[in-house]
Amino acid sequence: MNKIIKSLFCLFLIGIGTVQLNAQQKKTAVAQQAVADDRGYIVKVGDVAPDFEVALTNGKKVKLSALKGKVVMLQFTASWCGVCRKEMPFIESDIWQKHKDNNEFVLIGIDRDEPLEKVKEFAAQTKITYPLGLDPGAKIFTKYAESNAGITRNVLIDRTGKIVKMTRLYNEEEFAGLVKEIESQLAK
Repeated sequence: MNKIIKSLFCLFLIGIGTVQLNAQQKKTAVAQQAVADDRGYIVKVGDVAPDFEVALTNGKKVKLSALKGKVVMLQFTASWCGVCRKEMPFIESDIWQKHKDNNEFVLIGIDRDEPLEKVKEFAAQTKITYPLGLDPGAKIFTKYAESNAGITRNVLIDRTGKIVKMTRLYNEEEFAGLVKEIESQLAK
């Protein structure tokens, strides 16, 4: 009988230890969660850009970490986003057409959670020629912003892989600053 009681007591203590460990794990997980800024970003200027691999509409796959040494602009977009549709022609003319032949610059539009055919149709409708990638389940997006945060948003990454500028929505002044920062980063 004593052996049974001792065994039950040991199981009880193990159970308490597991509950405490789970509580500690929960505290650690909460502490590790990024706090979003007032624009919904969970990354900030100076952070190393979270790595990902994206499938482009042409079938090619691109891994962000493989682009180290280049200036990279990510544009988070979707066909249902009216502000995206307003901003994309400016990205095409003021950024892509200026720098598309520069091997030191990469621009990728990342379409949030839409199927391939819809994304291709979206590119045709907006008359953009820069690459668009697919983001099923918004898994790439949620590395940069809260899952319920809106788009359009742009993230500029320097040659070392650090974020140097982030924009949200389309504001002419902020967009002009993005264009200027791209030119500054390419001049380095």
